[in-house]
Amino acid sequence: MLTDDQIAELRSHFPILGKKTYLYNCSQGALSDVVEEGMHAFMASWRTSSAPWDDWMGVYEGLRANFARFINAEPDEIAIVSSASAGINPIANALAFDQRDGVVMGEYEFPTMGHVWLAQQPRGARVQFIDGVGYGIPTERYAQAIDERTRIVPLTQVSFVTGHRSDVPAITTLAHDKGALVFLDGYQDCGTRPIDVKALNVDFFVTGTLKYLLGPPGLAFLYVKRDLIETLTPTISSWFSQREIFAFDTQHLDPAPSARRFENGAPPIPSIFLAGPALDLLSRIGLANVASQIERLTQAFLAGVAALGIASKTPATSVGPLVVLRSKDPTAALAKLTARGVVASTRRDGVRFAFHVYNTLRDVDAALNALEDTLDLMVRT
Repeated sequence: MLTDDQIAELRSHFPILGKKTYLYNCSQGALSDVVEEGMHAFMASWRTSSAPWDDWMGVYEGLRANFARFINAEPDEIAIVSSASAGINPIANALAFDQRDGVVMGEYEFPTMGHVWLAQQPRGARVQFIDGVGYGIPTERYAQAIDERTRIVPLTQVSFVTGHRSDVPAITTLAHDKGALVFLDGYQDCGTRPIDVKALNVDFFVTGTLKYLLGPPGLAFLYVKRDLIETLTPTISSWFSQREIFAFDTQHLDPAPSARRFENGAPPIPSIFLAGPALDLLSRIGLANVASQIERLTQAFLAGVAALGIASKTPATSVGPLVVLRSKDPTAALAKLTARGVVASTRRDGVRFAFHVYNTLRDVDAALNALEDTLDLMVRT
């Protein structure tokens, strides 16, 4: 666990933390000075290099290797894309929906995941949404829904709308026992605790940099299990997804034997320059330390919420990072919190508070004090 002095030093690298109670991490991580330095490095390379694309390709491949280490994958299992949507789509359109046409997912997935798979219905996909129970999806409901016709199970690691955490190992085992694939969406969790895609045994994993990875928008990562890569040929392609990028062979399609075959064009170089320092920062802190701090803050906040009698969509046992509280008027509630210097967010009827390693118990107290003045707008227990 990090000491108070270590956290104070860490906070000094995030300018907004000196002015706001920043609990907006589920939408956008706070900007650090190391990420700003990444932007300066990009501009300097563009200004001074005689062959900037040669330099940029080194940074691009370096980030691929860096993120692979971050999730315990191999670099050739990682595609660098511009968004989670850009990572999910090439997998969806590469799959066949013949004898296995089922797509089984919970109702609390992020809209992108639902939309991408619903868009496969003209190709034969049969999409089934599992109803939630108490803002979560019990694992038993997956057991009832997954069968021999299920092609894939898209699965959120932490729901963006409730803060519930899925039992990824159990659901993955259920799917694999029936011969189905698992596509894990880690966007609301990656960067908050150690992750090992090999131990989880998922087939696909997608996340992006703008939330808990503390990076910019416009950049995401797709992991594809090595033995699946060359079995899938997406109909979305580009010159960067070919075996030889700089062969400039217009008349032959020759997809890369690595996960790069799922990339969708020239990479977002500015965002790549910003994301690398952010990943390095989290690695230096240590993801076990990050997880410990987030759990400590989440538990303190949930205890305070219970004492105030506010209804929570997120279970009292949550280790974070996201806590979603029910509100009768979330827009008005958010306005009151904002006026008190608390940066939070809303989705549907919930007000969302998202903790990261740089938050402190003072932030918890500030949020609880602001909520005490907002009780008339919250759903009470």
